[in-house]
Amino acid sequence: MEAVVFSFTAAGTALSLRIGPVLSELGFIVTHETMNKFIPMNPAVLRPFPLNVAESVRLAFRNAEALVFVGAAGIAVRSVAPQLRGKEKDPAVLVVDEKGEYVVPLLSGHIGGANNIARYLAKGLGGHAVITTATDVNNLFAVDEWAAVQGLRLSSLTDAKAFAAALLERGQAGLYSDFPLGGDVPASLVQAEQGPAGLAVTVKDECHPFAVTVVARPPILHIGVGCRRGASADFIARRVGEDMEQLHLSWDAVADVSTIDIKKDEVGITEFARARHLPVRYYTARQLNDAPGKFISSGFVRRVVGTDNVCERAAVLSSHGGRLLLEKSGRDGVTVAIACEEYVVQFGKKEDKV
Repeated sequence: MEAVVFSFTAAGTALSLRIGPVLSELGFIVTHETMNKFIPMNPAVLRPFPLNVAESVRLAFRNAEALVFVGAAGIAVRSVAPQLRGKEKDPAVLVVDEKGEYVVPLLSGHIGGANNIARYLAKGLGGHAVITTATDVNNLFAVDEWAAVQGLRLSSLTDAKAFAAALLERGQAGLYSDFPLGGDVPASLVQAEQGPAGLAVTVKDECHPFAVTVVARPPILHIGVGCRRGASADFIARRVGEDMEQLHLSWDAVADVSTIDIKKDEVGITEFARARHLPVRYYTARQLNDAPGKFISSGFVRRVVGTDNVCERAAVLSSHGGRLLLEKSGRDGVTVAIACEEYVVQFGKKEDKV
């Protein structure tokens, strides 16, 4: 992750040098940009704006995950305004006053993590985080922030907004989960299977237990594939899609595609995965043979590739020893298996993760 800290005065530049180490603790690679005349304060760390402030902000907005402005909020607002793309795409943008007393998240408070960065940064500077998002002000569960931290994929931001509005109106919402719950479940969430509004955690493609439902899907499904030489991407996609549909599984819950390493030159598998924006994991026959569990065995496959089953073993390896939701399904030269990781829905205090 990258963060860029912008400063415009001597006091602001001095504070930026204190901000950098705190951001580094969060895992950011930090760049400090300031006026040329302040570079001598720490030439090893500081760098001048490449061309001008506007160009520096444009580049940072495109490449960094967090932008921190040290100075007046107006400077930050005017600088980022031409770059805005939408809350699901914009990086975290924060402003810190020159004394480090107040840290204000301006953009991407939840999805981009600006609220959590502000809390951590304020703590490190001995200041105060000024959080203005409605759920935070009312001490209610922020589903988009939680999903971003946990790496879950929401059904849509529209659903998330509707859920948040219902939660603000009622002070409470339902929680449905196909998985065990871990950590401290927020008081504003009550386990239920129906109701006016709620959050559903599942890998299913259709799951709407509440009148207003936001669905959060963990990417914990792993597709194992084997195929005859020259199988096309469209054909593989159709085969996998049929199995996904039969099991009522969502593509939003798929983490990757896996197969044996001798299939690295199979364009069909590569293009199928690319079309779904999924990585492909390749395993050697020895690695596949070490996969834990019982699998459908084929002597012919073993003689040809050195292991008795490619798709099931590959899926299980990628799922870290998870369970098979779909055992080897073979038709027309393509075999498919789907494994699911062991998973616990985690909750916790906001300051626990940033």
